[in-house]
Formats: sequence, structure tokens, C-alpha cells
Amino acid sequence: MTVYLHSLGCDKNLVDSELMLGLLYEDGYKSASDPAQAEMIIVNTCGFIQEAVEEGIETILEMAAYKTDGICKKLVVTGCMAQRYRDEIVAEIPEIDAILGVNDFPKITGKDFDILDDELYVKRAATMPFHVAYVKISEGCDNNCTYCTIPAIRGAYRDRAFESVVSECARLIAGGAKELVLLAQDSAHYGMKLYGRQRLHELLTEIAKLDGLGWVRVMYVYPEHIYPELLDVISGDEKICSYLDMPVQHCHDDVIRRMGRKSSYASLTALVGKLREKNITIRTTLITGFPGETDEEFSLLRQFVKEARFDHLGVFAYSREDGTPAAEMKPQIKEAVKTARRNELMALQAEIAEENGLTYIGKTLKVIVDGSVGEDGGKFAYCGRSQRDAYDVDGAVFFSSELEWLSGDFVELEIINAKGYDLYGELSE
Repeated sequence: MTVYLHSLGCDKNLVDSELMLGLLYEDGYKSASDPAQAEMIIVNTCGFIQEAVEEGIETILEMAAYKTDGICKKLVVTGCMAQRYRDEIVAEIPEIDAILGVNDFPKITGKDFDILDDELYVKRAATMPFHVAYVKISEGCDNNCTYCTIPAIRGAYRDRAFESVVSECARLIAGGAKELVLLAQDSAHYGMKLYGRQRLHELLTEIAKLDGLGWVRVMYVYPEHIYPELLDVISGDEKICSYLDMPVQHCHDDVIRRMGRKSSYASLTALVGKLREKNITIRTTLITGFPGETDEEFSLLRQFVKEARFDHLGVFAYSREDGTPAAEMKPQIKEAVKTARRNELMALQAEIAEENGLTYIGKTLKVIVDGSVGEDGGKFAYCGRSQRDAYDVDGAVFFSSELEWLSGDFVELEIINAKGYDLYGELSE
């Protein structure tokens, strides 16, 4: 049977999709690149916020049409939205033949693996560009932020075995991966459940020893759980990207308290200072319009952005999610106000990002090539990234060359210009 899988949502969801495909291929299923040519269609959904739920429903309905207009015999829905709204989805979309939650997807071929089982990862089928690979190091979350649905959907935090992660990294490198990206809801918490102590720094150190690795990057590190040994390792090994994605969400103590988080304005300011001292690139996310956010609280957030001068920043207008404590908080902020505050911060960040970029002019950066983007004056034009940019998330570094470069190659570029979120370089002599 031919199968087409449409993966929505985050990078962790993409890993789950690849694990599902690995099981299906082992059972003899063949990949279809076009849903019109698939006898089975799978939609792996996201259910984190309502916007993602709406995208999931639209995609399911789009794929359901192939049961009448194509050769599709089975429509399967998996993932976070399937977990969160199972009964509603089945009732509203009768074309669905099976629905599997986030912990049940291995059952798609009748098997009963735990989703952190090493054997499941051995079977994984890659769908990413071969030179970049995501590596999930844990599942679930214990932080219980008042606005977040993840603990209810994904369950309590669980570590994946240290040896399982390292062995998968070795397999991915053998398959051509040059950059590995470690993923979790809270990566800095890695080790606490299975080993009784934080071991992310040890995991990074072990991965950095693997032959053939270009570099390894960490995403989604909660600021509350960052610890000194982790910063020392990140800033001290050239194969470990000097980069941290730490979701801050807000800086005002009262808003942080309502969010159920454990940091403070003072601790966040001190942490940013430590990261700057170690020359670690900072990516973060913020939420505007959280219930009760006053003009004064937002003003402090805006000032925080000005002072912290984050290298990369994503800002999201608060999404009111059913079943979360924040959904019942009062007052809820008007959509127009939430959006206006978001836009104000993003406009401020656009200025900061370009100013930050200009400081790199004249410097030489090691850049991984992501691919060709056409021609430039008879030369090949390429897009790549330095350690300061995560794949498919941050800015890029563009350059031209008479030589042909492959995705995953590394080049040394002297930066000659910066515009917006991107840098422009030329090959060093």
C-alpha cells in the first residue's frame, strides 16, 4: 500500500512522523509524494493553540477529499490535535478511518512500542534535508505553565536513555547529517527523571566526540533550568553551537507569576548578562496580551527587549486555550490590543536584529551551506547559516561562488553586509 504523510506543527512532531514512516516502511508500505497517489493518507496534527487546530482541520478536510477524488482507502489522523480533540474530530469528520494520540502512533502497524523506545528510533525514516537532523531527547513536560496545553496533551516529562540518543546521533551522522538539533519541551531538564541529575552538558559533550559531526545545537531550554556546567560546555566546544533558544515569555514579575513560571525580572536580566559574557547567541519567545497584562507591564516588556537586544526573537499574541488556568483569568485582553503589542515588539526587534547584524561586518564566520538559491552575476548563489542561526527558524547568510557547494558543506565567509535578519558574505581567501 502507498502512504502519504502530511506533518504539521513543531520539529518534535516531525520526528514522530519519521518514526511512523519507519514502522510503515518496515511493514512494506511504499512512499507516495502526492496524496492523489496514496492509498493511505496520514495527517500528523498539532494542537498547541487554536490557530494550529484550525490548520489541522483544514488539512484533514483537504486530505479527506482524496477518498472520493483519489485512490485513498484509509485516512488516519494522529498527533496532538488527535489527542486533545479525539471525540470531536471523529464526530465532525466521518471520513476518518482511524485516530491515534501522541503516545499511540506506533500502533499504526499493530505494534506497541513506547514512543521513547530505542528500537523505534532505529527504524526512523528521514524526511528532512539530509545535512540537518532533529533528535528528540525527551517527551512531555512538568512545567505546567498556566497558558500551555502541552502537559495535558503530551503527559509528564520523561527522559530518553542517554545511550539511545548518542547511538541515534551516530546513525544520523553516518547517513550524512552534519548538523544535529536536540529537541525537548525543556532540554535543560534532561536527565532529571531517569538519572536524578541534569545531564544535558554530558550529552552534548558525548555527541561532540562523534566522528563526522559538523556541529550540534540545542533548542527549547527553559531559563529557569539553565545551569553553569551547561553554559561552560556550550561556550567551550567548537562543535557545540554557542546558541540557546530559551523561551522567556515575559519579564514582569506579576505576569511571570500568573503564567506559573519561576523566573523574575532580576533573574532574567542576570541570565542574559551571563550569556553575553560567554558570547552565546540568544533566541527567545515572548507572549503579549496575557490575561491582566497592563500598560505598565507591557512597557517593562518593551524596555526589556530594548535592553536585552536578543539576537532572535519571536513574539506571539496570547491564545486562550480551553482547559488551561489562564483561560479563566480575568481580565482577558482584547485581540486588537494583543496584536498591536505583538507588532510593536516585532518592529522593535527588526531594528535590533539589523543593528546586531551590522556588527558582524568584517568578521569571518564558519557557515554551513543549506543549498543553492539561483545565480548571481554568472556565479552560483547560496544560502547558509552560521552557528548563530537555527535551521528554518532564524536568518541566513548568503554568498556567491564560482565553485559548486553541496548542502552540508562548510565554508569560511567574510561578512560584507547585513540587511534585516540576514547576513551577506564572500568566501575568505
